Amino acid sequence: MIWSKVLNVFNGAVDTRYLTLVWAMAEIVKNPRIMHKLQAEIRSNSGQKLRLDESDTAKMPYLKYAVKETLRFHGPSPFLIPRNCVTHIQIGGYNILPGTKVLINSWGLAKDPKVWTENVNEFYPDRFEKRVVDQFDMTPFGGGRRSCPGYNFATSTIEVVLANLLYTLDWKLPPGMTNEDLDTEEEGSLLVRKKTPLLLVPVKHNSQA
Repeated sequence: MIWSKVLNVFNGAVDTRYLTLVWAMAEIVKNPRIMHKLQAEIRSNSGQKLRLDESDTAKMPYLKYAVKETLRFHGPSPFLIPRNCVTHIQIGGYNILPGTKVLINSWGLAKDPKVWTENVNEFYPDRFEKRVVDQFDMTPFGGGRRSCPGYNFATSTIEVVLANLLYTLDWKLPPGMTNEDLDTEEEGSLLVRKKTPLLLVPVKHNSQA
């Protein structure tokens, strides 16, 4: 039973981590200012290592902001797993009876202009420099007692992979393609993915040659 639950944490994070990394790279390459700021932070904290790990990413706050913003702007699941209400409660004047199936609009929470008052429809990691996020301001992993137990595992893995991708390589768009041409349209239902494949050209960073 215990091993089954552990495997669920690993298996449940495979698609969501992959999708989040694709969205992160798409938005970072689309925004050269963000990419250059991230690469400067990553490379200045690398210590000339060949490969970065969690001990390195712990010193990279802007990298963590970029991952948080990716989860806010392109949360892998627009709706959380349905829940059944177990007690009678009132929300906004409406009676929610026991047994009612509840769907949480995670996408809507992350785009709520009453909560995210600054550049709500823009990929903007800088917003987290001075903002402490309440657990229900954005809910890519759920919230409260029923939140995903793989939260720390997933985010730390994404940070390490993203840091290594931006550390030794510079990324460019295919010839003839501009930043404006990079499409970030979403598709999907249970999980939201990038509608068109992400095509990037990796270039060896000079300092790593």
